[in-house]
Amino acid sequence: MFVSSIAVGLALTTAACGGSSESPATGDKEGGDNNSSAESITVGFIPGLASDPFFLSMQRGAQEKADELGIKLIWQGSPDEWSPDTQIPFVDNVLTDGVDVLILNPTDPVALQPSVEKALAADVPVINVDQAVEDLSEVSSFLTGDNVDGGSKAAQALIDEIGESGKVFILGSEPADLTNRLRVQGFEEVIDQYPDIELIGIEYQKSSSDRAASIINTILLANPDLDGIFAVNGTGTTGAAAALKSSDRTGDVKLIGYDAYQAAVEELEEGVVTALVAQQPAKLGSMAVEYAYKLVTGDAADIEDEVILENVVLTAENLEENAEFVYQD
Repeated sequence: MFVSSIAVGLALTTAACGGSSESPATGDKEGGDNNSSAESITVGFIPGLASDPFFLSMQRGAQEKADELGIKLIWQGSPDEWSPDTQIPFVDNVLTDGVDVLILNPTDPVALQPSVEKALAADVPVINVDQAVEDLSEVSSFLTGDNVDGGSKAAQALIDEIGESGKVFILGSEPADLTNRLRVQGFEEVIDQYPDIELIGIEYQKSSSDRAASIINTILLANPDLDGIFAVNGTGTTGAAAALKSSDRTGDVKLIGYDAYQAAVEELEEGVVTALVAQQPAKLGSMAVEYAYKLVTGDAADIEDEVILENVVLTAENLEENAEFVYQD
């Protein structure tokens, strides 16, 4: 297991400033304490990868909502590695500190299940955002993007570019990643309707843009007639774009990416990226914090078990009118 000593040190420093264990907490949506003062409420928010632009945008939305409600938000996460080994210590830190609600983006649905159970055993309700643990029965709410729809939209955007025949490749993120699986599912369901489109395979870049670039460089060498790539997340998109530029295949191979990182949007404007499936991370963060507040204050009757936000496909042509979907860190 590798955990940066600097990262853990920062986590412990931040956690030491957390909320009082006397703050009310409940896992029951109908429970709570209507007399709780906002200033006494502390919410712990653990993203999968704190430095990623998707999560930085989510943090911005979460912090704005926390400031609006007058509650304290503790945001902690691994700065450079997407893995349960690096994430679990951050979860343990905020639980030890006595937060009132845990908002968690689990890096693995199975490995983070015990962390959810640990929180619930301490009477700390849990909200999952973007990703979900294996058993959602005791999680207060799961908020995410429409990943199957996103994959479907990516496939249709690619078909609009290459037509109804050609060779395409999927650049995945993590095999166990739920959003990865759902996006691939949506993509394949559309591609399977076109018998003359050959899906040559899928490889996983494990949230590393450098690894993504290496994979795509290898695929391009082995498949000089490749027509299209679907990158299922932001690091994959930026890595694939770098590979297309270095191999002088810009425009020749159509790249449909996920996540409207600033860097990816610049590649979209330059024609390296053909289209981007944009999510709404700031809204996910904001809604998660609002739900956490309602869980503590007993105003939880309208909390939904599952919230699925729509995606939008960004192109160079419609980018200006959809500027609100570009991720802001």
